[in-house]
Amino acid sequence: MNRLITALMALLITAAAYAAPKNYELSSPDGRLKVTVQAGDGLSYSIVHGDDQIMKDSHIGMYMTDGTVFGGVQPVRKISRRSVSQTIPAVMYKKAQVKDEFNEITLKFKNFSLIFRAYDDGAAYRFVSHLKGQYNVELEMADFGFPQDWNMWAAYVCQHTETLESQYYNSFENQYSYTPLSDWNKDRLAFLPLMVDGPSGKKIVITEADLMNYPGMYLYNRDEDASLEARFAPYPKEVKQGGHNNLQMEVQSREPYIARCEGAEEFPWRVIAVSENDVQMADNDMVYRLAAPSDPAADWSWVKPGKVAWDWWNAWNLYGVDFRAGINNETYEYYIDFASRHGIEYVILDEGWAVNMQADLFQVIPEIDLERLVKFAAERNVGLILWAGYWAFDRDMEKVCEHYSKMGIKGFKIDFMDRDDQIMVDFHRRAAETAARYGMMVDFHGTYKPTGLHRTYPNVVNYEGVHGLEQMKWSDESVDQVTYDVTVPYIRMMAGPMDYTQGAMRNAARGNYRPVNSEAMSQGTRCRQLAEYVIFDSPLNMLCDSPSNYMKEKECTDFIATVPEIWDETRGLDGKVGEYVAIARRNGQVWYVGAMTDWSARELTLDLGFLPEGEYVVELYRDGVNADRAACDYRKETVDLPADRKIAVKMAPGGGWAAKIVKK
Repeated sequence: MNRLITALMALLITAAAYAAPKNYELSSPDGRLKVTVQAGDGLSYSIVHGDDQIMKDSHIGMYMTDGTVFGGVQPVRKISRRSVSQTIPAVMYKKAQVKDEFNEITLKFKNFSLIFRAYDDGAAYRFVSHLKGQYNVELEMADFGFPQDWNMWAAYVCQHTETLESQYYNSFENQYSYTPLSDWNKDRLAFLPLMVDGPSGKKIVITEADLMNYPGMYLYNRDEDASLEARFAPYPKEVKQGGHNNLQMEVQSREPYIARCEGAEEFPWRVIAVSENDVQMADNDMVYRLAAPSDPAADWSWVKPGKVAWDWWNAWNLYGVDFRAGINNETYEYYIDFASRHGIEYVILDEGWAVNMQADLFQVIPEIDLERLVKFAAERNVGLILWAGYWAFDRDMEKVCEHYSKMGIKGFKIDFMDRDDQIMVDFHRRAAETAARYGMMVDFHGTYKPTGLHRTYPNVVNYEGVHGLEQMKWSDESVDQVTYDVTVPYIRMMAGPMDYTQGAMRNAARGNYRPVNSEAMSQGTRCRQLAEYVIFDSPLNMLCDSPSNYMKEKECTDFIATVPEIWDETRGLDGKVGEYVAIARRNGQVWYVGAMTDWSARELTLDLGFLPEGEYVVELYRDGVNADRAACDYRKETVDLPADRKIAVKMAPGGGWAAKIVKK
């Protein structure tokens, strides 16, 4: 791969001697963001926002195994521009409508086109092939050159770290390292999204969108400077069944190229999102805008968001019952009854319902009668979702979807993909498409960040790719999940929804957390857990704890069960990456507000002046006076919203605040 990088750079340098570069300018609709594309002696771009340079000359290009280059010494044959101002109706999203306004330039070359878009909140580019027949992409150059050695928030790969190539096998779960760009861990790749602290308090996030038939992008810094470069998993040559409970396909060897393509391929969008303040990034829509829209003739009304009573995090740990809790019919009937009584839409049967080590979803353990459970659940207006290991699902995808859709199962939580090479990215598309044909939802776990597939296939209702609450079952006391909670809304969540799986009723103040697998706890306060149902974007949203614990906590359970999963409007209120966050969301005429802080006690004044005229009642949940010692301490209050629409929020260390606001 280094040989190819060197060769392509040499080609660009050689080209400079023979072709005069030409600049092409592009501005955002508000005129504040400006992109300059240079073509003629290779391709590069730079970005300015207001008076601040965001990206200096950054080289881009693609290199095929047959010697074809997208870039190099090639004249621009045609230039076209367009401006778009429209509103996208959104399905299963954090707002009902998405503003889509951009200016675009297309530079057409002999074998390809390069498209750049400028939005008010970022820029994006993609290559489009004009080649015919089959070809292989050997290398893509995607540099991100920053003018200064700014600080970054990078999530490094933390599994299979023997070599850089071995890191392409990972679960895309880690916390963020905050360092200068030049202080890159040379032994690690970082997965997307990645955030950089820009000038004037601005934030820059690098990610990608409309990833369909191509490997996902990682970032690396090999020169100890302020420039990052893209890296991609080479195409798998040989795979072998193995991994977790024999449910994965592990790559044994790879081809000397990253993608097999054919014809007029549209390659993924490379996204550079820009916000003028931190909280704007928590409400950025660039990935959704750039994703391919769903089939306009398709009916997606059968896709139902909802809460899920979940078994695995709480280890099927029921008490006060007269049966042995575990993976059996009696336990799941208990979960179903609990869900029904609280208006919870779904119950999941996580790992264990199918015979272990067989990777066969038609082999059900004798303790489980799925048809009985489906009937029992349907009578109580509850749907069932099944966990599925990746290879068990992929090997019989069509038959599995057909069989379980006829039975009445509502969807699958598919897990342990742990790759994003071209083959695995295509699996995600095929899984979404096949499940949709049978009216089934999909929740992808053990997967990479969202890239917009949930817009193309709205039955994709959630993704993991997050260092979620499951980590608290086993993580060492040194792991700081509280700080992660107030970092991830600005970075990972910018790409799309995340199945963080919140809702713990055992809560630990600072210094009190211990990993207890069968009776897990969260870090931070009870109100923090409630606030996460408002702050975290999650159309299929788990209740991680045991029904036995929830039934002892009626007020909290009622709040969790009734918070919506999709929204008509979202507003970032206040926040700073790694310190605190406050977000308001509207469903119908009802507003919800959530706030969280790091390990610092914090007081905020939230301005709700955007609310329509009228008087409002606020049902709020705040940290109790002793929440810094006993994290479960909270108070529920009902107050009138002050006439100035400003409300005071006080949070304990690791605390949170949640509210439901209703017009009188």
